[in-house]
Amino acid sequence: MSDKYVIDAYAWVEYLIGSEVGNEVKAVLEGEDNEVYTCAVTVAEIISKTAREGRNPETAYNILVSDSHIINVDEELSRDAGILHAEMRKKIGDFGLADAYVLASAKKLKSKILTGDPHFSGVEEAILVTTT
Repeated sequence: MSDKYVIDAYAWVEYLIGSEVGNEVKAVLEGEDNEVYTCAVTVAEIISKTAREGRNPETAYNILVSDSHIINVDEELSRDAGILHAEMRKKIGDFGLADAYVLASAKKLKSKILTGDPHFSGVEEAILVTTT
């Protein structure tokens, strides 16, 4: 039986820069039985961050699309993300809309979220990767 993961922007950034946390992400990516997904909104976040930091966004894009299945954003996922965003904002005032898309994607796929983002602390689906 395979494990399913949605990788968020935090985890992808760490992987792309080759950090200690990134090594945990790498282990998931290389797991033979793992299914790895990335929300299309996360792709936009990574491309923006990469470009702003003067790194090659095309390289980052190619890694994301070759190492994971991209979850396209449609009206149903947008509705679910909007509802989750409203719910999460009641608990965490600055919970982002992109985070809500990641959470909605994970719920849709019945998967875990691989992240280091503290906004996901306490979220059932989240696996927090952090440095020790």
